[in-house]
Amino acid sequence: MITNFANIEKLIHSYPTQKIAVAAGTDNETLFAVTMARDKNIAASVLVGDEKLIRQNAEAENLDLRDIEIIDIADPVKAALAAVRLVSEGKAQIFMKGYIHSDDFLRCALDKEIGLRTENLLNHIFILEATHLRRLLFITDGAMNIAPTLEDKARIISNTVALAQIFEIAQPKVAIVSAVEVVNPKLPSTLDAAALAKMSERGQFHGGIVDGPLALDNAINPLAAKYKKIGGPVAGNADILVMPDIVSGNAVAKSFAHLTGGTTAGLIFGAKAPIILPSRADAKESKLAGIVSAVYVAGANATKRVKIGKVHF
Repeated sequence: MITNFANIEKLIHSYPTQKIAVAAGTDNETLFAVTMARDKNIAASVLVGDEKLIRQNAEAENLDLRDIEIIDIADPVKAALAAVRLVSEGKAQIFMKGYIHSDDFLRCALDKEIGLRTENLLNHIFILEATHLRRLLFITDGAMNIAPTLEDKARIISNTVALAQIFEIAQPKVAIVSAVEVVNPKLPSTLDAAALAKMSERGQFHGGIVDGPLALDNAINPLAAKYKKIGGPVAGNADILVMPDIVSGNAVAKSFAHLTGGTTAGLIFGAKAPIILPSRADAKESKLAGIVSAVYVAGANATKRVKIGKVHF
């Protein structure tokens, strides 16, 4: 069972070496992450960005850029377009955000001509190394889909279940999170949760067990679920938390990192290739965790182990 990023790192060494195209890869934390990925034989990288700034920051941090290709494009958006083109043309296998705004980065990832969009809805997934839970915890969506509809949430569940299965969770338990664990007509997120839970009961999802509404505490804490007399396989044991909107998803995942010091990885799933989307303020450990996770997913892609199930409407 995979419980932390160190477990993942051990697994990826049997895969062919993957190359990461980093958009605006100029900041110190990103440079640390890609040099560590090189030194630990995790991945190769090509940095697309302001070469002068890249070398200046690397020198300030005493980072050796040997064997790391640099393509000198100072403008962040133009750098991102050049980086995503490398992935779409097969010259790199992973697309990563450096020091560029997320909306600009995502527009490049979704570019109609050279982007990585597919027929799937793409969603952002925070992977949390929840050591106190002794498992990985997946939170979606905290960086891409602003206010997902019921149909969007169904597709987000399908994507995220597929990702969790890559991480060796055979039947992921999915909690649809709201402020309360009862259906309240005045709280739309509870209505969506009830509908998604019923869809799961009727076999409309491929893989995974979906239940909700559940509050955060009784979704991941068995004692909280027991105290509130909430039964079922998901309550207290969720692997995936589907949040009502981007605000709650972003806040919960970032509070884990910045209040507890926990390590997270941020990925976009459902595209033609893995996309690493960290926050610009993420610690170097989180950016390295994102690289490790994306390389693992890319390896699964290469060995045809990625199967995104359909939602039956």
